[in-house]
Amino acid sequence: MPPLQSASYYKIAPSEYITFGWNFSSIIVTPTALTVAAVGANGYTYPVGPTDGVIPGTAQSVVWYPYGYQAAAPSLPLVQASYTLHIWADGGPSAFPTPGYLAPNSGLVFSMYTPQAYTPLTSGWQCAGCSGALPQLKIDSALPGVVAMIVIMLLSGFTTLRRVWD
Repeated sequence: MPPLQSASYYKIAPSEYITFGWNFSSIIVTPTALTVAAVGANGYTYPVGPTDGVIPGTAQSVVWYPYGYQAAAPSLPLVQASYTLHIWADGGPSAFPTPGYLAPNSGLVFSMYTPQAYTPLTSGWQCAGCSGALPQLKIDSALPGVVAMIVIMLLSGFTTLRRVWD
């Protein structure tokens, strides 16, 4: 799995596959099967992989086609959000860590999004937060106070200089 500090973003789109990989260390008892699932920010659990999330216990990767999953399960669509990848063996997702056995893992967080169609600028699209910002300049309640402070500062500076010159 990638380092936990990196952010991963994946498209929910045709021909976009996600490959999750891992390695085993200190495993003495090989599990018969692994279950891989993604738990979304919405609380739903989605099976990962081509076989409803259950893969052979010796597998070190799984390939997931989120777009295909979404087309096959329209009643539980994937959302544009963060997901936590869960991997567990025969003992289940809440198995107590036992030496030599695979401990459940949920250390990978990733995000998925649905890409939007391209909108050319010539079609009239405008940025709501940045277009025409200068004409929309509003006098903030602090602006007159700041201007007054600068004028007073300049006038008192001239008064002080005039006393020095006299």
